Amino acid sequence: MSAHARLHRAAAQSLSLGAGLLVVGGLALLLLATPPARQWMWQWTGEEAYLAQVKGLTDLAGDRLRPGLNLAPDAVGPHADVNPFGVNVFLEQEVDPAKRERAVRMAADAGFYWLRQEFPWEDIEIHGKGDFQDRRHEPYRSAWDKYDHIVALAEQYGMELIVRLSNPPAWSRAQGDTVGPYAPPDDYQDFADFVYTVVSRYRGRVRYYQLWNEPNIYPEWGVYPISPEDYTELLRVGATAARAADPDVVIIAGALAATIALQPDAPPPGNSLNDLVFLQRMYDAGAAPYFDIMAAQGYGLFSGPTDRRLHPRVLNFGHVQFIRDVMVANGDAYKPVWISEMNWNAAPEDVEPRYGRVTLEQQARYLPLAYERIRREWPWVGVANVWYLKRATDEWERNRQPEAYFRLLAPDFTPMPVYESLRAYIREGQLP
Repeated sequence: MSAHARLHRAAAQSLSLGAGLLVVGGLALLLLATPPARQWMWQWTGEEAYLAQVKGLTDLAGDRLRPGLNLAPDAVGPHADVNPFGVNVFLEQEVDPAKRERAVRMAADAGFYWLRQEFPWEDIEIHGKGDFQDRRHEPYRSAWDKYDHIVALAEQYGMELIVRLSNPPAWSRAQGDTVGPYAPPDDYQDFADFVYTVVSRYRGRVRYYQLWNEPNIYPEWGVYPISPEDYTELLRVGATAARAADPDVVIIAGALAATIALQPDAPPPGNSLNDLVFLQRMYDAGAAPYFDIMAAQGYGLFSGPTDRRLHPRVLNFGHVQFIRDVMVANGDAYKPVWISEMNWNAAPEDVEPRYGRVTLEQQARYLPLAYERIRREWPWVGVANVWYLKRATDEWERNRQPEAYFRLLAPDFTPMPVYESLRAYIREGQLP
């Protein structure tokens, strides 16, 4: 056979093989388009659109090339086997005590057991160190009144509080709020003294305290460079003060925001640091003795709760597993993870989809499924707190901010579909 004939034959064989592969690939795509296959792909990728599902399968194949995670599912100790149902509330923003009670009653009616509520430092020790009078309006009053009422409401409805302590007053920084209203105080001992005062006041009534929120991103650390070492020192003095005030207190670390950013020294608002790097540096700085529970955010963002893709630079509902893996690697497998904020954003079409976008129907399906996955697959997760019950006003909605559309209740207490689906799931075990 001549060289020309051999080339012709090889080309024909190549074309035949290519055509065969195209046929096989086409048949595979047709099979994947059937309803059973689409449901199976949803269960693995968390995607509902067909092409996104197919891409998700290729991502899952790529995951097989990376080392697996060590989640040590049988190693957890206290605070993991607890009621998982929590919700974030903004009760301090309700001026009317009756509305405050109505919000707690509707949270309890839905079946929630935990209320994650901030006790903002700036709203309690308002005008100066040791000054707990609220003189912003007349008549003057104790700054504690509102928070005493919140604690009493939780007790009245048989619920427990997760109290978040953060948001320093302007007087705690020489530059005031110019360095950011959430920036840490100049003297960390001021924070420790505030923690000691709060925990002492509610000793025997509130047990769970979270010290700070999202210290790895702007604006929660102000304009300062993001520093796991500085946060670890703040956590140390706060936890030490809390335990001195109440030996039975349980300390929750500040929830880490899921981010792939690696610019801790960037000018704000770019100063942020990857949560996994931040956590490892916390351990390196000696943070382990100063928290009993690790906290992370659990937003689903751009895919659903069944997304099983695992890539450290892909942010999805399953990203919290990487937090667990870092904990296990650092000898903290007995501590659980609590999810501080969890939801999908049902922003309308005219609102920026900064946090992804789902329909109200999808949001109502996704949250019960998220709880179901936690309960079936992640025994190292204790409480998962939905973000959020309601706001006192419609300011976010009027300004077309996507944050408005995580809500379970409208500001006028009208239930969203997700409130009803969660109520059916928590009360009756019904998945939508």
